[in-house]
Amino acid sequence: MDKTALFSLSYGVFFLSTKNGEKINACITNTAIQAASSPDRIAISCINTNITCMMIKMSKVFSLSILDSTCTYDLIERFGMHSARDTDKFMGLNLPVDKNGAPYLTEQACAVLTCRVVESIDLGSHTLFIAEIDDAFKVSKNPPLTYADYHAKVKPKPAAPAAGRKITGWKCKICGYYYEGENLPADFICPLCGHPASDFEPVYAE
Repeated sequence: MDKTALFSLSYGVFFLSTKNGEKINACITNTAIQAASSPDRIAISCINTNITCMMIKMSKVFSLSILDSTCTYDLIERFGMHSARDTDKFMGLNLPVDKNGAPYLTEQACAVLTCRVVESIDLGSHTLFIAEIDDAFKVSKNPPLTYADYHAKVKPKPAAPAAGRKITGWKCKICGYYYEGENLPADFICPLCGHPASDFEPVYAE
């Protein structure tokens, strides 16, 4: 099966956040759709190993900021390429919060949805959350950022491997999956998060 065929599906890019107790967290996801209109419900999918996913399972609430065409790679990198296990993603930021205490964006986003989980399904690598929309509002008139435009216009091109250093493997920047070997196939798909080879970075011998 050619898994790259799945890249032809149309996606947006989203800032997904939640609050559980006194703790907040957020990540970047590209999987969210409107699933029903009466009542208004959406479905999102989140990697099970993500702290954001674990927190949503406990809090049953989340906020979804729909990223727009002004979104920068700095925002994607801060919330999509780091883990709250070792990074304070919110350092230096003072974001507003929705009625559930989940932070949301007023810049680089065009709309915000406040959601309450009504059902969750463990899909193995991911959990699918079905949520009712409790509130929704627009924050800009900019068009939403598509996943295709993120790859074409926002995401930096991969840097060439450092000269003279031996590559021992490749690490997925999204979920941390490690591929052992000097050469990563161009059509490789991460078995944990489903991201392509372009989201892997080389790991060099010490």
